[in-house]
Amino acid sequence: MNPDPSLQLRVFDLNCWAIRYLSKLRQERIGLIGDTLSQEGFDLALLQEVWSERDYCELKQKLTAHYPYSHYFKSGVIGSGLCVFSRYPILDTFLYQYSLNGYPYMLQHGDWFCGKAVGLLVITICGIIFHVYVTHLHAEYCREKDAYLPHRVVQAWELAQFIQHTSKGADVVLLGGDLNMHPKDVGIRLLRGWTGLRDSFADTERFEGCEDGCTLVPANCFTSTEELQPFPLGIRIDYILYKGLSHFVMKCDNLVTTTGTAPGQRIPYSDHEAIIATLCVKRRGEAEGSRVRAVEPELVDVVNEARTEVRVGLHAAERQRYSKGRMAVLSLLLLLLQAAMGLSSLAGWDSQQPFPKFSFSLLGLLATVVLLVSTALYIFHTIEVKMLQGTEEQMRLALQALQDRFSSM
Repeated sequence: MNPDPSLQLRVFDLNCWAIRYLSKLRQERIGLIGDTLSQEGFDLALLQEVWSERDYCELKQKLTAHYPYSHYFKSGVIGSGLCVFSRYPILDTFLYQYSLNGYPYMLQHGDWFCGKAVGLLVITICGIIFHVYVTHLHAEYCREKDAYLPHRVVQAWELAQFIQHTSKGADVVLLGGDLNMHPKDVGIRLLRGWTGLRDSFADTERFEGCEDGCTLVPANCFTSTEELQPFPLGIRIDYILYKGLSHFVMKCDNLVTTTGTAPGQRIPYSDHEAIIATLCVKRRGEAEGSRVRAVEPELVDVVNEARTEVRVGLHAAERQRYSKGRMAVLSLLLLLLQAAMGLSSLAGWDSQQPFPKFSFSLLGLLATVVLLVSTALYIFHTIEVKMLQGTEEQMRLALQALQDRFSSM
């Protein structure tokens, strides 16, 4: 008889694409997701883009019998969209909102209003302490001219740091979510290299689903074929990552992705494919011990590459700040000039009014609006500059520490 049997955990991860009034067939798909979760009986369901709290409440009501424990992470203007359903008691939760998350004036993208974040849940299963993280990073939108790459790299760095600093008391770390990064992108390499998290797709013993584990595929009727044109097989941007700490090891026995339409249905769950991982956790043998992970030379290169991207974003943010500051100063000067002309007219110094009153007032209103908007954007880009400078400094110190550790080996 085995005195230390392994623990199996079935995890479901999906970007639900549930934007009220905008996402196609949202209510039907939310109902379908709820039916699938209740029938399959997963141990954990990690969901993203559940933007409406009403949708979360509907799922919670439907799933109470199978998932008695759940949590919805609130953030930003319209919410983080992150929620978790669990068969096991949730002992603690915490939310960290990323310091940079796009631009408020990019209304067509809307990431800034979501308050993108990472949620942490502490769960104990059979005496094993799990730190479960669910997140959703800033979208890419255009790979050739990715204006959001520095922000996404900062988010990946903050996510890695957050996991590193909050998982010290855990036995097992589990991260699921839409990272909006391809497997070879600098952000995902930084996240995995810094935290030591393993990729369930790369490590699984058995895989079923879309080729290369893609989660955005042309076969899905909700995806944009134009965006996926450079990638005929699709792209993989959704992940389940994990690692065992202290006296535990973890591996992925089986990984499955959906392939377009949901099983037995005419529509998919979402514009993303769902990931279903069967994870195995067991106690580490005494002979193996608790090993300290060695510093890999590649990690120095990855951090250097990430730091370069942050510097690129910093220079762009400084240019934007200068442009908005100059616009604010010019509009203020125009207002002062108008005020001087108005005072001179009232004092009788200039009997003739060079502008009609309506045009004069309209110009003053326009200058005031430009001043307010430019000042607000100047403050926003000043904050962006500070955040990028802070991240670049953190990376510089991390590089120095890595190089010192590597040279002493």
